Amino acid sequence: MGSLKIMKYCVLIIDGAAGLPLPERGGKTCLELAQTPNLDAMAGEGVVGLVRTVPPGMEPSSACACMSVLGYDPRVYYRGRSAIEAKAMNIPIGEGEVVFRCNLVAIRGGQMWSYSAGYISTGEAEELIAALNEKLGDDDVRFYPGVSYRHILKLKGHEAALSANCTPPHDIPDKPVDKFMPRGEGSDILRDLMGRSEAVLRYHPVNEKRRSRGDIPATTIWLFWGSGRLPEMPRFEEVYGLSAALTSGVDLLKGLAKMVGMEVLDIDGVTDGLDNDFAAQAEGAVKALEEHDLAVIHIEAPDEAAHAGSIDDKIEAIHRIDKEVVSRLRSAGNLRLLIMPDHPTPIKSRTHSPEPVPFLLWGEGFNPNGAKNFSEIEAKGTGLFIEDGYKIMGKLVGVKN
Repeated sequence: MGSLKIMKYCVLIIDGAAGLPLPERGGKTCLELAQTPNLDAMAGEGVVGLVRTVPPGMEPSSACACMSVLGYDPRVYYRGRSAIEAKAMNIPIGEGEVVFRCNLVAIRGGQMWSYSAGYISTGEAEELIAALNEKLGDDDVRFYPGVSYRHILKLKGHEAALSANCTPPHDIPDKPVDKFMPRGEGSDILRDLMGRSEAVLRYHPVNEKRRSRGDIPATTIWLFWGSGRLPEMPRFEEVYGLSAALTSGVDLLKGLAKMVGMEVLDIDGVTDGLDNDFAAQAEGAVKALEEHDLAVIHIEAPDEAAHAGSIDDKIEAIHRIDKEVVSRLRSAGNLRLLIMPDHPTPIKSRTHSPEPVPFLLWGEGFNPNGAKNFSEIEAKGTGLFIEDGYKIMGKLVGVKN
């Protein structure tokens, strides 16, 4: 990988990497437990601190938090996550239309068994979504296939559904689902579709094959994160004076990129889990800097591991990011870096939390401020705290916002 000739910028979002001390692992967090020689060395050379990416009172979703990381105030621009994902999938949202995230999930014994239907493959999911459209779809109800377990439902003439109180399925692992079903005004259509989906999926050939292999079947759909039409957002280049590109294995980040005029990079092997080709993602991003001023690398694997409650997988994801991504960025030359999680995803809760996260600013112009490694406790120890998370992009690129 060649060295960059002029100053460029890169943002590495290690999704959900922050967390809480683990009593069963000596009171250390996954960031502390992972082998991260590159991150730790760079922490000693750069600026480390804490930043609040989720404004008080807002949901600690990746949509809200990543909007902050990309330099946009979610208090101004955030209107719901599903519409952002719909943008990535080129799904239009017209007057009187609303969209919901539609997960394929597995419920067993009345409890949330798997929020991802055992990380069902995209090909299998497409067959199930097609069956749902055939049996449940009409002029006012349309399902759109996404990646793995993540899909979109579009409703027409049901704007009241946006008032329904919905819970993300990854927030309720192994919990009884009855108390978390959509409720309140506008929830009837959502509950009806979720209930009717069970009969469509129960004996579908895809699920029969999954059961025969010992895989978790997709037993129902789960609807949440409803939103309407998106607000207009200023282009990244207009705000920060830089052209930008983004790579991610999830539609959410691709949608955010499209909303602000960033190029979405198509890099083979980029996924949302440990099977991600970390090296290819890093090299693809650096190559994009030949044409762009800034590249964003979003890696989902630590967050997915935390949702699954796997300490070892989360540690492994962080280690591989350091070894295969951070090492390449560190040696690229003439690169100013911002490295940070978007939000914490503690292993114990297996869902997002709104606490501030550690950040690292590294490269020309950033002088050490005392951190010995990249971790939550070292970031807190520097005493540097940024309350308005969306301002961190300006600190990387030298633009006051």
